[in-house]
This record gives sequence, C-alpha cells and structure tokens, in this order.
Amino acid sequence: MYPFTYQRPTSVRGAIAALAKAEDAKLLAGGHTLLPTMKQRLASPTTLIDLTKIEGLSGIEVKGRNLIIGATTPHGEVAASATVGEAIPALAALAGMIGDPAVRSRGTIGGSLANNDPAADYPAAALALNATIITNKRKIPADEFFTGLFDTALEEGEIITKISFPIPAKAAYQKFPNPASRYALVGVFVAKKGSSVRVAVTGAGSDGVFRHTKAEEALSSRFHAKSLDGVSLSAKGLNGDIHASADYRAHLIGVLTKRAVAAAK
Repeated sequence: MYPFTYQRPTSVRGAIAALAKAEDAKLLAGGHTLLPTMKQRLASPTTLIDLTKIEGLSGIEVKGRNLIIGATTPHGEVAASATVGEAIPALAALAGMIGDPAVRSRGTIGGSLANNDPAADYPAAALALNATIITNKRKIPADEFFTGLFDTALEEGEIITKISFPIPAKAAYQKFPNPASRYALVGVFVAKKGSSVRVAVTGAGSDGVFRHTKAEEALSSRFHAKSLDGVSLSAKGLNGDIHASADYRAHLIGVLTKRAVAAAK
C-alpha cells in the first residue's frame, strides 16, 4: 500500500465537500473492489472518503409499493431482513448469494451498483425490478444508470443515497457462480409486475448487465417456463474467458431464465 489521506465525514454534504477539495479522491463503501485494486496499484487515489458513518445512508423500509434500501446497507443485512424477505424475497435471496459471510458483512448495495462490475448480482436486480437509483442530486432509472463495464451515469460529485425497488408480483434470481469468487458466470433475474415482465442478465454481457428482451416478449404473453421454448440468445457480444465460453454462457442464460421463471413467487 502507499500513503493516502483518509476521511470519514458524517454527512453527505461533508462527503461532497471533501470530494471537491481533494485532487484525486475515491469514495469508500465496503471497499471490496477499491482496496484490492489499490493494493495492486491499479488505483492510487490520494484521498479515501469513507461513507459508512454518514447518518441516513443505511436502512431498509417499505414506502407505499416500493422497497427502499439505503446505499450503505450491507449485503448481509439485506439477506437477513424480514422486510426485504416479505416485500421482495428474490432480492433477499440474491443478497445471500453474494460472496461469503465476510463479504456480505462489509459489502454494500450502493457500492456494488456504483462499481457496476459486469459479474455483480445487484445490477441484475436493479434492472429487472425497474429500480430507481437515488443520489444527492437526482433520481436515475435503472435503464439509464448502467452505461458499460464498470461505468454508470453517476457524475462527478454525485453519491448514491438509496435505491427504490418497486415491489413486483413475482420475482426470482438464478445464478451460476464461479466456485472461487462467487461472482456470477451468469445470473438471471426475472420480475413480473402487472402485465410487464423484465429479465436482466449479469455475468455474460461484454458491456455488463443487460435486458433479455426476447425472453421478456415471450413471457409477457404467458408467464411460464414453457413460453421460453425456442427462445435463444446469440453468443455474439457475450463474454468468453477461461471460466466459460460465450456459447456456454448463452446456453446458461436460457437454462437459468427458465429456472427463474419456474421459481418466481
């Protein structure tokens, strides 16, 4: 590691001020991506601004027909929450699949979304559930938030404060994890709300998380796994690496989408 300045503001305003003053600052939530990259010298910020002590950035509640989760809420808290389990059981199940207990105790939902790792789980949930990412400046629909590998619509000086998830009629998440990292080789989140069906895929896209529109169209007519018979996704544009080829990932997307529909409740 190398020398850097560490700050722990107690308000969003204080965090924004610290960002503005520092020449090269990074926000720190759980730190599961940032700290390893710093150790490898792939990132070298002069200042770390820790968000974990800011009052009001964590917590879980239901408002109307929306589940609201604070940005610094750890994965483990989402997984164990009775509120999440009742409102969106699939989201609680997804959080319980992330990493291991140590990762779930420190990693945060806001940090995961802001980092937008192409194999992370939460981006699939946000996209499939048509979530709104709320920052200190504005509200960003999930369809507009994810813009590419490790890239989002967040602007300089913008901090995620909470995420609003519309409560669906049915939803489920199915994941084929890398056995070592627990990241998704492929993960598929399916959500039904009224006549609308949304299907989001993580771990497979060369540009990160994406919607499986062919599956959405088939399931909008009839929400049943059999509706996906004959629906396929081209391997073109999918990731291929030492863990799984693009063709294999395309096959997994079909299998996991059917499983998610069958499991949705």
